[in-house]
Amino acid sequence: MFTGLVETFGTVSAVKNTGSGIRLSVRPLSDFGVRTGDSVSVNGVCLTVTGHNRDTSFDVSPETLRSTNLGELKINDRVNLERALRLSDRLGGHIVSGHVDGIGTIKDKKKAGEYTFYTFESPAEISRYIVKKGSIAIDGISLTVVEHDNRSFSVAIIPHTLTATNIGEKGIGDRVNLEADIIGKYVEKLLGGKDPDSGLMGLLKEKGFLNE
Repeated sequence: MFTGLVETFGTVSAVKNTGSGIRLSVRPLSDFGVRTGDSVSVNGVCLTVTGHNRDTSFDVSPETLRSTNLGELKINDRVNLERALRLSDRLGGHIVSGHVDGIGTIKDKKKAGEYTFYTFESPAEISRYIVKKGSIAIDGISLTVVEHDNRSFSVAIIPHTLTATNIGEKGIGDRVNLEADIIGKYVEKLLGGKDPDSGLMGLLKEKGFLNE
């Protein structure tokens, strides 16, 4: 579990094919105290440290390559890194699982005063969980939704986030990892998801608390 508050950058130092997956090696900007077996968010993807000396290595499965942008990484690309949350930590961002829902694409990028506004195209299966003023993780960065519709949403990036993460390096057409707020997913499941006659909603109807 993570918070979406990026701790440091890492630079991709090696990408090695391992059958249908890859071994990804990242050189952190600073030593941020990870050990083999630890969970680390890499561009918002929860990965397990499989080796650590000067570089930190991760094994990336075919499913992760299919559903995230990690397979697009090249040598010298910068990635956002965050260690797993401890129970004693402050939850400064929001609850981020590191299980990416899908990939979004940057549609627009505009500067307005001190802020930079990004608009992202998002798949329908992610857009359903996006709400105005709600939280979303973009490449592992906890951000607040400014506006949204069924196909896209926008966020405002402050100068600190532009320099403390890799979002400032991205432009129109670049693809990013998206993870919607997990709370909405659990609420939907509890209420019966797409089937109004299942879950809690179905039970309330059965007991006469809701009209058809």
